[in-house]
Amino acid sequence: MNAGIPFRVFFLFANVLVNRATTKGASKKETASPSTAGLSKETIIAVGAGGGGGVLLVTIIVAVVCVKKKGKGNSTSESATEGVQKDFIQEMETMTSLVPHENVVKLLGYSKTAPVFIALEFMANGSLKTFLCSSRSDNIYGNLHGGSSRLTSRDLLTFAEHVAKGMSHVAKYGFLHRDLAARNVLVSESLVCKVADFGLARDVIESREYLSKLQGPLPVRWMAPESLSDSLYTTKSDVWAYGILLWEIVTLGATPYPTMVSARDLLKEIDQGYRMEKPKHCTPELYRLMTWCWERDPGRRPTFEELVVHLEKLLREEVTTHVDLNQLSENAYGNIENRIKGEKL
Repeated sequence: MNAGIPFRVFFLFANVLVNRATTKGASKKETASPSTAGLSKETIIAVGAGGGGGVLLVTIIVAVVCVKKKGKGNSTSESATEGVQKDFIQEMETMTSLVPHENVVKLLGYSKTAPVFIALEFMANGSLKTFLCSSRSDNIYGNLHGGSSRLTSRDLLTFAEHVAKGMSHVAKYGFLHRDLAARNVLVSESLVCKVADFGLARDVIESREYLSKLQGPLPVRWMAPESLSDSLYTTKSDVWAYGILLWEIVTLGATPYPTMVSARDLLKEIDQGYRMEKPKHCTPELYRLMTWCWERDPGRRPTFEELVVHLEKLLREEVTTHVDLNQLSENAYGNIENRIKGEKL
């Protein structure tokens, strides 16, 4: 990534710490290009692609942040569709409205004027989806919990607890996420999970529900029946998605509904009451949390606060291994992503 990309650093280190989430009154010095701000090629690194644009790792003096740009993937073009721009601005507004929480990714700064971007805390282990897949048995991790070669049942339950706490916080402030999935949770260097990617989030403080007119590929495999049939979203539809995410955690990042490639078949089966079977390597107690989230009637689903309480209880049961990874049959959750068309995965 060269220094000529259409991106400007609008804050110095002091602004990151003191004046985050504001761009008013920025001086010319504070909006200098990377070259005039003293940033070399090595200080701006492409690290991925967000829902609506590129993701950069930027070192600012002694601060390391993750910068999400408006645009297509890692493209340096200033152009973006109206829908992408709307979601990008929505993500800014949601994150500035949320009180900071240890399980929600931290906003460090943003700019609503060109070049549009969001500066977030850098999460060294990337998305939970990627992290889980990378931890499977044919990979060795010597840096997990004092030299453990793989993730443990307790690690996985802790990840689930972190996400439930983050979502409980989001719901407390009257927001819907609408795209909760392992791909939209980030993992820090110290293995703390934080809810991220609020591009589809909406404020529903007054109505408590939201009728969506989403266009483009949908995250069908994480969507509740009422969202699929009536485009209706509530906190309880986020709870349904959390149940799918819990299944993702238990299966180390497998694609939900692994026996169904067709979205049409999937929608029909869910409408008729089909739910994913219990993974053979998890306890009935943990599976019951998943199926509780998948109740047809949204009113019968748990709150995120209730999920936190139940997960804390499971974590206190030190004798019980709720996810026996030695019994995980990875062949049972084969990769079907390259066979799925027209869905957001």
